[in-house]
Amino acid sequence: MRQFAILTLRSSFAFLLFAVAAFALTVAGARAAELVMFERDGCPYCARWDAEVAPAYIKTDAGQRAPLRRYNIGLGQPKDIVLERPVRYTPTFVLVDDGREVSRITGYVENGMFWGLLQPMIAKLGPAPP
Repeated sequence: MRQFAILTLRSSFAFLLFAVAAFALTVAGARAAELVMFERDGCPYCARWDAEVAPAYIKTDAGQRAPLRRYNIGLGQPKDIVLERPVRYTPTFVLVDDGREVSRITGYVENGMFWGLLQPMIAKLGPAPP
């Protein structure tokens, strides 16, 4: 009888762990917003963005709301993002929410222009969660 109780307790514990893991995976599956930077090896405008914007990006509200993810376009189009159209030029910055394109910036000219174009994109996400 005691062995049966221990076995039942172990089974219950295993089920509980499975349920918690399944819940965690479900919550993790709901992807948050991200800014995907499509880049290419040797891209001079990508390097310029890296020098002028990248160091500050993570420190901004936009960087917190939509963390940067880099994707080398030499790998083809990503399979985990639904894009409105293929990305052909680098750098291209695609704001993605829940795996779908919200908006994009094609190219990089200078710091001020990037931030000016990014702010309305971030606004499309709606209010930031508390």
